[in-house]
Amino acid sequence: MTTAQPRQDLDVPATPLALLLLGRESDPKSERGVECPGDLPAASDPDLVERARAAKEKLGDKVFVLGHHYQRDEVIQFADVTGDSFKLARDAAARPEAEYIVFCGVHFMAESADILTDDDQKVVLPDLAAGCSMADMANAEQVAECWDVLTEAGIAEQVVPVSYMNSSADIKAFTGKHGGTICTSSNAKRALDWAFEQGEKVLFLPDQHLGRNTAVRDMGMTLDDCVVYNPHKPGGGLTVEQLRAAKMILWRGHCSVHGRFSLDSVNDVRERIPGVNVLVHPECKHEVVAAADQVGSTEYIIKALEAAPAGSKWAIGTELNLVRRLANRFADEGKEIVFLDKTVCFCSTMNRIDLPHLVWTLESLAEGNLVNRIEVDRETESFAKLALERMLALP
Repeated sequence: MTTAQPRQDLDVPATPLALLLLGRESDPKSERGVECPGDLPAASDPDLVERARAAKEKLGDKVFVLGHHYQRDEVIQFADVTGDSFKLARDAAARPEAEYIVFCGVHFMAESADILTDDDQKVVLPDLAAGCSMADMANAEQVAECWDVLTEAGIAEQVVPVSYMNSSADIKAFTGKHGGTICTSSNAKRALDWAFEQGEKVLFLPDQHLGRNTAVRDMGMTLDDCVVYNPHKPGGGLTVEQLRAAKMILWRGHCSVHGRFSLDSVNDVRERIPGVNVLVHPECKHEVVAAADQVGSTEYIIKALEAAPAGSKWAIGTELNLVRRLANRFADEGKEIVFLDKTVCFCSTMNRIDLPHLVWTLESLAEGNLVNRIEVDRETESFAKLALERMLALP
């Protein structure tokens, strides 16, 4: 076993740029719209686009490419359909003739597609390192320990688990096994209404902000009705009394992108752009959601901007690739669309799916080599599918 030694200070002048790169300084001029100095670099190989096109054409109907809204444009251009995670998983299930489902998203999305597609279809993730920080904040062992805590507190029988779509197959399976359902950011209220018909309390996994915002903003609960279970503390950091008094037991998880937006972001953009409409995703913090003009899922955000009058001004609190794509799409209509925050906010794990990985994947499949298959084991799939089917049956 080795012990890490403290790093010695490097002999580097403390210039503003050096401090910025070290995370010890800010750039007041950064990110004022949708263009930024942190733009993703162009593909290094100018032939990549043509190679991707040729491989996809060779595969024909054997391949179906899904592109999440947060993907970069160089990848989105090859998607047969675009959408949020659940829409894409359902789209995949509706294409049984496709032998290969190439999911340009992150790991939990590919798992959901594998759960919902036929057994003979093969789901592929171009980069296995494309995970989700939120989904990774709740693992099966931690959730099982949480359930033990609820059991010891004498309330487990009253608790119905509701897990966000942005969770691993293991967590979805736990949810199905314990009588719960899955939700999306679009139907979270319907899922919670159903859950409270089954029990007195909800364990909401893994995004505390979506759970809190839905309960308080959409269902009339108070912040006092919510407690946060921290898996890194004994007993979740909560007393038995707190657990028994709570209606919503929120897992201590969050989206690394949406969690960056702050009340200062909202106040700043209102000062900079008079008459701006602030539209944010419900994965944002409660104080951000409370200060916004509109709140909604990715699909809601897109539809709201489609319906917006020409000349309207919008500050959007969600991932930068999507915001920039929408700004470009509606520029000709005179709609001013800017990113809510001043700093670059790409989803770093989503951006692991780049053009080189997609080309490698498509060319490998075209040559008959199956790579990076995502396959959920039968037992996990069975219980996870049960939870997903409960969601599909919601009124």
